[in-house]
Amino acid sequence: MIEFVTGDILKSKAEAIAHGVAPFDHFNQGLALSLREQWPSLYKDFRHFCHTQKVEEGDVWTWKGAGGPTIFNLFTQEAATQQEGHPGRSSESYVNTCLKNLAKEIKKSNTKSLALPKLATGVGGLSWETVKPLILKHFEGVDTKLFVYEKYQKDLSAMEVL
Repeated sequence: MIEFVTGDILKSKAEAIAHGVAPFDHFNQGLALSLREQWPSLYKDFRHFCHTQKVEEGDVWTWKGAGGPTIFNLFTQEAATQQEGHPGRSSESYVNTCLKNLAKEIKKSNTKSLALPKLATGVGGLSWETVKPLILKHFEGVDTKLFVYEKYQKDLSAMEVL
């Protein structure tokens, strides 16, 4: 049920999109910025969540806005050390915990399809060789169609077979 695709994750037909963030992230780069631009209320709700809840690396926060997909925000990165600072790096441990928690959320919410980028390999700084086996491990037995966007190509709809 895992398919590796090329394309623009924002063009995905999947029911949900997951992406990596840090606690109190500013959503000012990478996929987070694109999501913020497409669904401004996602960022507003994310900031509110971070200010009202105890957020830790490895957590998953789910957002659903009007007319868009469900967005699973995976806390794969350390929080910034200063309020306006840049988020810290991702760790294999945080990604592992996030994927474990995401698989549980997917099952609980009965999500049928999910688009996932090369998680934590851009801003997060991890290698794809480290992250890819974790995705395979945690989604091997999950009854959800998983589209892993292994190569980004702007404005291209990936060949997703739902």
